[in-house]
Amino acid sequence: MPFVDDFAPVIAFIMGLVFIPLLLAVTSGLGLFTIVKEREAQVYTLFGKVLGTLDEAGLHFPVLHFGPRALLVPFFGKRDLVSTSLRQYYLRDQMVNSEEGTPMGVGIWYEMQVSDPVAYLFRNANPEGSLQANVASSTISTLSNLEMDKMLEDRHQLSHQVRATVSPLSEKWGYQLGSVYIRKVAFTDRQMVDNITEKVVKRLVQVTSAMKQDGENRVGLIKSQTAFKVSQTMAEASATRPAVVGDALNAIAQRDPEVLNTVLEVMENEQLIASGAEVDVLPRGLPVLLQLGAEAAPGAAAAAPRPTVDLSRLGPFGA
Repeated sequence: MPFVDDFAPVIAFIMGLVFIPLLLAVTSGLGLFTIVKEREAQVYTLFGKVLGTLDEAGLHFPVLHFGPRALLVPFFGKRDLVSTSLRQYYLRDQMVNSEEGTPMGVGIWYEMQVSDPVAYLFRNANPEGSLQANVASSTISTLSNLEMDKMLEDRHQLSHQVRATVSPLSEKWGYQLGSVYIRKVAFTDRQMVDNITEKVVKRLVQVTSAMKQDGENRVGLIKSQTAFKVSQTMAEASATRPAVVGDALNAIAQRDPEVLNTVLEVMENEQLIASGAEVDVLPRGLPVLLQLGAEAAPGAAAAAPRPTVDLSRLGPFGA
């Protein structure tokens, strides 16, 4: 028929979409082939006995691995899927007591991975629960009655001890214990936590005060050393000035003694002016003794006040 011939490809395509998945499902259900996924193992058992294990990812034909007995597995046996991926667990608040009798809660993190699917299925009814119990008991036995400082500081070493204790038994049960780490060690007594916090705060205040005092001491020492060096330098400079002035005066005296005398008189007058002393000025040509005698004569009229001259107004050479 021309109509059927025209739609034959479409009909074949639809039949393929329907019957091919159905055929694959039937053949897979009969155990003719199987697909093993990544990080997965398939354990085949027949009449209560293990035929074998497929743990390599890809397409497999059980008949080629286990023989004709594999065809009886869908009817008289079982195929178990076991995940071999890495699994992580965290156990919280495992109670232990330190050597001082302090109750503490410990959190422990660990990894596990199935290494023997057959042992994992048949040697322990609840392997994961048994592993958790084993890790918890080993943690408690390892950390109990230890010093608090060691429990808080040596967690890496203690984690290795827990792993070494648990690993032999876990291998018998078909899985491998990976990394083990004690992540948290906490105090369960609230009053003890408050006491420790108070001690830490006091210690921090003490350390801060000590650091502040040490800084002030260092600053004071630097200031005193600086002042000493400055005063020493000023003293050296002051001691150098007379030597420089003396050398200059000696040079002047060698060249012109009259200039030296004039300089010395000027310096003397400057010192006298700076002292603020009173100076008696006598008339030129009058004997000094006569003048003094006139002032001291008895019965003489009240002498005029002794004349004084403020040399600061006369200039450097006086009058």
